[in-house]
Amino acid sequence: MRFYMTKLATLLSTVLLVSIMTFLVFQILPGDPAEIVLGVDADPHQLAELRKTMGLDRPPTERYASWIADTVTGNFGTSIRYQRSVAEIVAERLPVTLSLSVMSLGLTLIIGLPLGIYIARKDGKFSSTLLSAFTQLGLAVPSFWMAFILILVFSVTFKLFPTYGYVPWNQDPLGAFKLLFLPSLALAIPGIAVIIRYLRNTLLDQLRMDYVRTARSKGLREKSIMYGHILRNSMIPVLTIVGLLIADTLGGSIVVENVFALPGLGNLLITSIGTRDLPLLQTLVLYIAIIVVLINFVVDILYKVIDPRIRLKR
Repeated sequence: MRFYMTKLATLLSTVLLVSIMTFLVFQILPGDPAEIVLGVDADPHQLAELRKTMGLDRPPTERYASWIADTVTGNFGTSIRYQRSVAEIVAERLPVTLSLSVMSLGLTLIIGLPLGIYIARKDGKFSSTLLSAFTQLGLAVPSFWMAFILILVFSVTFKLFPTYGYVPWNQDPLGAFKLLFLPSLALAIPGIAVIIRYLRNTLLDQLRMDYVRTARSKGLREKSIMYGHILRNSMIPVLTIVGLLIADTLGGSIVVENVFALPGLGNLLITSIGTRDLPLLQTLVLYIAIIVVLINFVVDILYKVIDPRIRLKR
């Protein structure tokens, strides 16, 4: 119980620190939100009134305390650009980014784990060497460039998938899958390459361990040794990589969503930066940061679930 309480306290303190940094960064950015709303030729009295309405005339510490208090109660303020509740806007865009992230992670695990095991088992053979070379290509090509390649091949040349747009799953499941497949694959390819290379190296290290030789001397089949012993012992370092990939997926979706014109949080974040929409921008950055922190928290908990012998530093 003490372990979980310590991790929870670390989580809350990290979120508090992230909120402070998020608030401070946006306070020093150039530009006046009130001037963006009313224009550079606005009347000074109107600007002053709008700054007062937006709370920009109050001290930073008071504004931060008010922002945190509202955030905790679910009141994220009103978007400057859309003149709507920030919570409503985020709730509308969240399913797109969530669907993209889940599909991307699913493709990463479905493709990456079997190929990583295959390459480790066939180490030194031509097929393993060829796949290892392709993983190097997957690591070298950025997600946004991979997105353009996929559009050129599968949308423009073969016309198998649409190039942009989004349809809710409850309206057209097949259409939603087709629209999200290419952006999910563009996000997944670098992660697939990472999983393959990392899992291969981890499995090869485990194959050299004494317990593997002992299992072989007892007459166990290679498949039983691989899936019953080696793969289990390799899951903890792989789990660390998966946690990092989830965070990378959230970051990569910001660019990929704009390439495919998906109305998700990444697209919304870019728009809010351009319009200096502080209430919306602060909420999005804090939301993404909290997700990353929560992922790390869950990964730490899963360490003990997979192997109770592990004692993480308190």
